[in-house]
Amino acid sequence: MYNKMSEKDYKKIFSLVPRLTVDVIIKDKRGILLIKRSIEPQEGKWHIPGGRVFFGESLENAVKRVAKEETGLKIKIKKVVRVFQIPKKYTNTHDITIVYSAYPIGGNLRDGWQGKCKFFKKIPKNIGFGLGSILRVKE
Repeated sequence: MYNKMSEKDYKKIFSLVPRLTVDVIIKDKRGILLIKRSIEPQEGKWHIPGGRVFFGESLENAVKRVAKEETGLKIKIKKVVRVFQIPKKYTNTHDITIVYSAYPIGGNLRDGWQGKCKFFKKIPKNIGFGLGSILRVKE
């Protein structure tokens, strides 16, 4: 298990330094898997699964953990797609995220703690900040 910090320490640390996160584009014959966020930031918008990297956790393990926690799916990572910054005004932290592509290899699709999961053949209009450039659609 990876070292998790208290909420108080988390807020203090990430008010001072950037936060490293990972996101994952999960795609198969059903399309691209997106999550409609039921929490802030960007509540009500469609996003790809993503989350922070824990201290001592490899990037690849973080991607697999986030995919499993948020979608119920076990994935096979293909490659790194992009690295970018998310300005503080969108997330309340200064995030630097590494986006991976992957495909499902097991598990059962389910809604996660952040919201509803759904595969799309065509990207919906109501997508979150930065997602259009990652998926190569207009925002």
